[in-house]
Amino acid sequence: MITTKKGNLRLKEVQRKVKSKLGLREINPRPHFLGVGTQKGGTTTLYQLLKKHPEIHLPENKEIHFFTKYYDRGENWYRSQFKDAPAGKIRGEITRYYLFYAAAPQRIHRFRTDMKIIALVRNPIERTLSQYFHSYRLKRETLTLEKALAAEQERLNGIEEKILVHGGNNLSYQEHSYVSRSRYETQLERYFNFFGKENVLVLRSEDLFDGNRNAVIAIQEHLELAPFPKDTVIPRANQGFSESDKVSQKIRERLKGEFQATFRWMKETLNIEWNT
Repeated sequence: MITTKKGNLRLKEVQRKVKSKLGLREINPRPHFLGVGTQKGGTTTLYQLLKKHPEIHLPENKEIHFFTKYYDRGENWYRSQFKDAPAGKIRGEITRYYLFYAAAPQRIHRFRTDMKIIALVRNPIERTLSQYFHSYRLKRETLTLEKALAAEQERLNGIEEKILVHGGNNLSYQEHSYVSRSRYETQLERYFNFFGKENVLVLRSEDLFDGNRNAVIAIQEHLELAPFPKDTVIPRANQGFSESDKVSQKIRERLKGEFQATFRWMKETLNIEWNT
């Protein structure tokens, strides 16, 4: 008998529904997928969209940060975050720091070798500016934009190497990594190396922001879901006035130069482009 991919998906859907109706719970459940970022790239939109799918279970707390800041709490603590998930549900969580945090891919792979990964990537220039203004509004940044960009390399010097060896966290690594977080080629290569390119879905943030249905279909197929309900609307999260609109052309051109290698890699490796 020949079983098609569509047939497999239908069978899995039926099996999940049966388990869910029985009210079963799995012992020490693990997530099946992770949304790993990027910061200021639409992870809230992704979270709200996935919450609308009847086959998905997400913790009420969007960002668990286990594979970054709370790794020392142990695997049992992490599994407990999914204890309320009915058997048969596809479990996942979304923490935007996982993409950038250098030790995360290896930790995730050690936990589950077949983890499905979803990464959102936003225009590197716009993402960088958005992160700066976010940090500035929250008073985690006191320098002007130009000075913060100039200080980044010194602030982050040697930190990533220490994290790869010893773990831990660092304020500047998390809050002042404006340009570094937008170098997607470095971050995605880590995930490709551990999970294989076929298990890492990379989507443009802008496609989610614009309500592109192809992005929704890509998520369905990646997670082997039945179609989203027909009335599903992609949420538009965290909208508002953008301070980056006032950034000088000089700074924008500087950032465009900084990200030439990133733009080229994204086009050649993933056929992803942005208008710059």
